[in-house]
Amino acid sequence: MNHAIREAALSDLNALLALETACFEGDRLSRRSLRAFIHDGAHHLLVWEEDAVLRGYALLLFRRGTLLARLYSLAVHPDCRGRGIAGQLLDAAEDHARQRNCMFLRLEVREDNRAAIALYEQRGYRRFDRVTDYYEDAAAALRMEKRLRGHAKEGMQQAPAYYRQTTEFTCGPASLMMAMHQLDPTQALNQRQELQLWREATTIYMTAGHGGCHPMGLAIAAHKRGLNASVWCNQQGPLFVDSVRDTDKKQVITTLHEHFARSCKAQQIPVHYQDFTAHDLDSAIAQGKVVLVLISTWRLDGRKAPHWVAISGSDEECFYIHDPDPGEDQVPLDCQHVPIAREKFEQMRKYGQAKLRTAVVLGG
Repeated sequence: MNHAIREAALSDLNALLALETACFEGDRLSRRSLRAFIHDGAHHLLVWEEDAVLRGYALLLFRRGTLLARLYSLAVHPDCRGRGIAGQLLDAAEDHARQRNCMFLRLEVREDNRAAIALYEQRGYRRFDRVTDYYEDAAAALRMEKRLRGHAKEGMQQAPAYYRQTTEFTCGPASLMMAMHQLDPTQALNQRQELQLWREATTIYMTAGHGGCHPMGLAIAAHKRGLNASVWCNQQGPLFVDSVRDTDKKQVITTLHEHFARSCKAQQIPVHYQDFTAHDLDSAIAQGKVVLVLISTWRLDGRKAPHWVAISGSDEECFYIHDPDPGEDQVPLDCQHVPIAREKFEQMRKYGQAKLRTAVVLGG
């Protein structure tokens, strides 16, 4: 029999749908989703074909600006299992991820799928998380990861708790909540806390719509809840004023900035008017502190928006972030402990024409 692994084409849609029906009782990909994945050059769908009959596929998803790939689905027709097809598709998926310069490949697998788990463990994947009620039938999923290049290390440590922001404007509070929970697990992760933190830390106005959070405001909110906090900022004076044109809005931002500055001084919260370097970030992480960093989302989603993220780790090649906003085409699992090359992260953490760089450092 002749077989080949190739990229999927629109002419494969009917065969792919038939394969979904044969392989899965639930959580099936729709025709519309499969068509979108074939069209979308940001992702990659491979098929295993034997004598012109499609017998399996592997679907890879990628997130712009990161070193992360995700094996979203791997399927082999029941009549063809036990022949090593899944392993060949997995090898091909890993090779393609390496060609895309990805450092890690992650996947989710049903906790009761022993054959698949055995395959992944044999190929060097390590478990790092368990997600309850992940599938349509409420079955749990194991999350697994493999390092595709660089020095092989121990499996990813348990990442800090993740919280997805519930509004378009509360990335700062959501990031702060993840940091607070990491330092003090008794801290709540709920919308009530999220909105209260936003009320305390917002600048009222940002580029448009609801206001974003000021680094000093976030530090004051953390200090109020018993954490040590310090602020690093490469600029003095009101922040974000170059993002709005209205004179009255600029005055409001200025007034709040001055209020935050006075409050930091009164509460002895250190404010360092200098850049927080990559070395400083590594040092803080090594000391068990958690850092919130303001980034520009341009390299993640093509929008030049200010956005707070929590740093969940670092190594010689990457910084890892908990991004509280999955966006329109992501799910929360794609936004946890996301690896970003150190040089790209340095580019991300500059916002606006003034190249604002700011961070909030938190300790227990």
